[in-house]
Amino acid sequence: MPFLGKDWRSPGWSWTKTEHGWKRIFLYGHELENNNREIDLKVLCTDNNEHLFVGDVCELATTKRKKDLYNNNTKSQFVFVDKWIYVQNRSTKERHVYSTLGEALNRLDFSTAIQDLRRFNYVAKLFQLIARSQLTSLSGAAQKNYFNILEQIVRKVLDDYYNPRLVKDLLQDLSLTLHNLTIHVGRCVLVGNVNIWLCRLETIHKWKQQVNNLQIPKQTCSGMTFNDLPLHMQNKVLSELSDAYDIINVGQAMPALHCLSEDWILWKKLCHFHFSDKQFCRNLVLSNSDKVDWKLMYFTLKKHYPMKEQYGDTLHFCKNCNILFWKDCGHPCTADDPESCLVPISPQHFIDLFKF
Repeated sequence: MPFLGKDWRSPGWSWTKTEHGWKRIFLYGHELENNNREIDLKVLCTDNNEHLFVGDVCELATTKRKKDLYNNNTKSQFVFVDKWIYVQNRSTKERHVYSTLGEALNRLDFSTAIQDLRRFNYVAKLFQLIARSQLTSLSGAAQKNYFNILEQIVRKVLDDYYNPRLVKDLLQDLSLTLHNLTIHVGRCVLVGNVNIWLCRLETIHKWKQQVNNLQIPKQTCSGMTFNDLPLHMQNKVLSELSDAYDIINVGQAMPALHCLSEDWILWKKLCHFHFSDKQFCRNLVLSNSDKVDWKLMYFTLKKHYPMKEQYGDTLHFCKNCNILFWKDCGHPCTADDPESCLVPISPQHFIDLFKF
């Protein structure tokens, strides 16, 4: 008996009837804005050297060589109208499936999220954690989506000069992981041809070189600058920074700011922001004058304990619906008070949600 309903385990596929039988319809890019509109497949391929469509029939080529070429050159991914995912972390009589990390990566619209400065650091940190330990758990489509979004992250850094240090760490961790998988572990754990992974590794090295050679141009401003602010306002701005390297870089930018960046009160506040008093007692660092060296204390504690993470915007998890989503996109919640059911999800918690 043919299956007539929509498959509850996936978003479902679209099919069309031809004289040769049923053919699956592939949706790409802007064509997904209207799923009911017929797609002109001739427009989707303009490569004169590879004729993926034959004559007026306009059907997909079936040879493996052309199929691989087309898949490797494709940048677009399936776009889902709903920007949320139901997290199924246990099997029931009705559903013998689990939500996977790759499925979440495809459905939560990270391509749009990285264009928002509030979410950029969050997505970059999440991708760094995936690069360290979860890359092989992704499906082939999710891996392709991962590298497509990663390319957009690198492009944003090169164009907007936004947080290159975080992206450097991401590319370094990903490079080490791929080198270990392709050289030492072997191709048995990789999805796809090992030559594709070697090409990806080469691309990552190129991105690393571009980010390392990035030169931020000096901005010319005729109005008030940071150096024109009163001393107490400059100190207030520095006290709002949660990253020690940002404070150090500010001190290196201008000699007048070096003294502010070395202020012990500033480093004490930074230590209390990231670490607890109990951790201080175990790793007390004193200077030559028997006073606490708060700057040295910070870097000592950083080696032993995880730091507090701070993001402008994060994914949220609804405890009532078991749905993961971006807060401004919303989700179909059935709770009387949806706000009381929301829990912010850190990048590590996101990874843990899909560990079974």
